[in-house]
Amino acid sequence: MPSAKAATGKAAVDTAAKAAKQARVGVRVKSTLKHSKPHFYKPKTLKNAREPKYKRSLNVSFKTGDQSFIRKNDEYRTIRAPLTSESAMKKIEDDNTLVFLCDPKASKPEIRAAVEKLYDIKTKKVNTLIRPDGVKKAYVKLTGDFDALDVANRIGVI
Repeated sequence: MPSAKAATGKAAVDTAAKAAKQARVGVRVKSTLKHSKPHFYKPKTLKNAREPKYKRSLNVSFKTGDQSFIRKNDEYRTIRAPLTSESAMKKIEDDNTLVFLCDPKASKPEIRAAVEKLYDIKTKKVNTLIRPDGVKKAYVKLTGDFDALDVANRIGVI
């Protein structure tokens, strides 16, 4: 007759074998979670920190030798080119307004200062829009003292 000690030993081995099998296979538990809202929200996943390839800033600093220089937003970077389309010519003739392509990050005061410095004119108003290709377009309305047609001739637009 087997002893009581052997029976408990065999039960322990059976329990250990079951635990090992569950560890290998995994425990399959049926989810009993009931959704109480009509919307399903995706679970939160891993979000890595940003690692940009270059610094996206207009004021880029770089070092040359022992001096460090800061390349600032000057008027030549702000104003890229005058626009010479038919609608721009109509604006020049009818509304006393010049049209320029600008840097997308340039603000209206920066555009106004750049135009006044580059072309020695006074501006009344600046309107901007960003085109679908990502370039900013600026409509610069001149004061009554300046004629947009004369300025366009001087620039070389016409």
